[in-house]
Amino acid sequence: MEKRVDKILRLLAEKYPSKEAVYSKIIHLRAELKLPKAVEHFMSDLHGEYASFFHILNNCSGVIREKVEYVFGGRFTETEIAEFCTLIYYPREKIARLKEEGRITPEWYRQNISDMLEIAKVMSYKYPKERILKFIPSKYESVIEELMHTRPDVDNAQFVYHKELLDSIVNTDSAPDFIYAFTVLIKRLAVVRLHIVGDFFDRGNRPDAIIERLMQHPSVDIQWGNHDVLWMGAALGSEVCVATVVRNSLRYNNTDVLERGYGINLRPFITFAAHSYPDANPIKAGEKAAAMLMFKLEGQMIRRNPDFQMDSRLLLDKIDFKSSYAVLDGKRYELKSAYFPTVDENADDPYELTPKEAELIADLKSYFVESSVLQNHIDYLYQKGSIYTCHNGNLLFHGCVPMNEDGSFREIEFEGKLYKGKEYFDYVDMRARQAYLKRDQKGQDFMYFLWCGLNSPTAGREFKTFERAFLSDEKTWKEPSDPYFKLINDENICAKVLEEFGLPPERGHIINGHVPVKVKKGETPMKAGGKAIVIDGGFCSAYHKKTGISGFTLVSNSRGLRLLEHQKIADVKAALKENGDIESVSETIELQNYRTTVGDTDAGKAIKDEIEDLNALLAAYNNGVLKPRE
Repeated sequence: MEKRVDKILRLLAEKYPSKEAVYSKIIHLRAELKLPKAVEHFMSDLHGEYASFFHILNNCSGVIREKVEYVFGGRFTETEIAEFCTLIYYPREKIARLKEEGRITPEWYRQNISDMLEIAKVMSYKYPKERILKFIPSKYESVIEELMHTRPDVDNAQFVYHKELLDSIVNTDSAPDFIYAFTVLIKRLAVVRLHIVGDFFDRGNRPDAIIERLMQHPSVDIQWGNHDVLWMGAALGSEVCVATVVRNSLRYNNTDVLERGYGINLRPFITFAAHSYPDANPIKAGEKAAAMLMFKLEGQMIRRNPDFQMDSRLLLDKIDFKSSYAVLDGKRYELKSAYFPTVDENADDPYELTPKEAELIADLKSYFVESSVLQNHIDYLYQKGSIYTCHNGNLLFHGCVPMNEDGSFREIEFEGKLYKGKEYFDYVDMRARQAYLKRDQKGQDFMYFLWCGLNSPTAGREFKTFERAFLSDEKTWKEPSDPYFKLINDENICAKVLEEFGLPPERGHIINGHVPVKVKKGETPMKAGGKAIVIDGGFCSAYHKKTGISGFTLVSNSRGLRLLEHQKIADVKAALKENGDIESVSETIELQNYRTTVGDTDAGKAIKDEIEDLNALLAAYNNGVLKPRE
């Protein structure tokens, strides 16, 4: 242990070779602990709705407008506030539009840069200088840093110097670039960290654009949702995941993400489907053909993996194809249709692929594993993502912690060993990462289990896709769910879950997505007095009728928690033409009578550890154990 400590001190000495360097760093770190905690935003279930996500990302869920009103409320009219906010949200597009209208002048540039400088200064007060510099686009860092630290109100020399900086920016025709750089700085000051609690994919048609945009953000963590792990499995080469992704894309009519976003050619499959189901339109025919392919591959996967406990989904062999009915749990149900062109009624195994199906799934699989864009996005999801995250006392995961009806953690067996609670989450996370590293059949199958297994923490319910596709009796469509989804209304259960993950129940919160909150029916995202918060408010337009709103954003700042219920989200065209913005209702979940500081956060714990190491280094210098360098 002494050798290890000595090694750490020697490594630190390379970075801080003198006592003065150590003094300086300790002083800065101790001061940083007293700054207010930075703002975090939580979003979930984006489901490919890029337009809404893009606007919320640009206006920081209304935080920027609040800051603009705070700084300029007494000087700007409502119209001027709206136009200035739009300039911050969409600087390049707004400047181009104003140029077309003949409203751009040198004075306009000077005034707007001055206004952006003013709001950036106000927003920067809770950050150390070193952190602010990292927020500024590097190409503009030196000039913006100089502007941030001039004091034109102090004396004439500073006033003249400040004016010359602004005049030179305008005279060199670099004003548009500097306005853009300031908007980047303002947005990063407004929201330091983004938490995405699962489900980028399916329903909306631009999940690829959402991920591309997030890849440019400096601080993001992701908790995988069941739709995410499905696409991850498809990218790793799982045939059943590929078939399901294709089926979902056809069902939700969003094949653009496959064909244009990821370069996956569906034409041979659609041609085959149209030939197999000549009475259906090509998209519907494709959905039917993909569903049958999915059910066959799913059956093969379930039989390979008894640990998944999914035998109840082995249903193709329960169909009497000649008489057009299925027998489930001893009860006979009539089928919607008796037409199964890809199933050989005389075959011994209904789960066996036809030669043409085998050829098509191999072709589709090759597109998924060879798409460089898709592989890049999946790499990012693995790099930034996990099954769960503990951050600043909050527990984030997409679906559920498998539980029994009595509130105990359910034991789930894999490979002869029982897992429950946090141990099960850690096991699941490890298996998902093994699938990425090994890309073998075992790992690929596990990703499909995560998509739809009742015991999966990202799903937590038994999908009834077969019943919905083939049976008319809607009573068979009801999907059994994990008891967790009801139990989190109990504060004691929430406390138990938080303690299981090593978090303080008196301060922590559980933050989930996955289950859309039907606000229009009176449902609330807050469970157990706000100890659990479900933030799936239906970002995707396909869910708006179901939820009655356009999504949630949970905001955590130094004073507590606020939930923003988005009523209407302006698109880019409306924002530019009418200075339209997001219409939201804000609800305070938790209001503290004190301010949370950096010292109270996870980052603060790391800073305290660093200070402790630096004090040990300083002692080593003072005691002569290590010799400082000049």
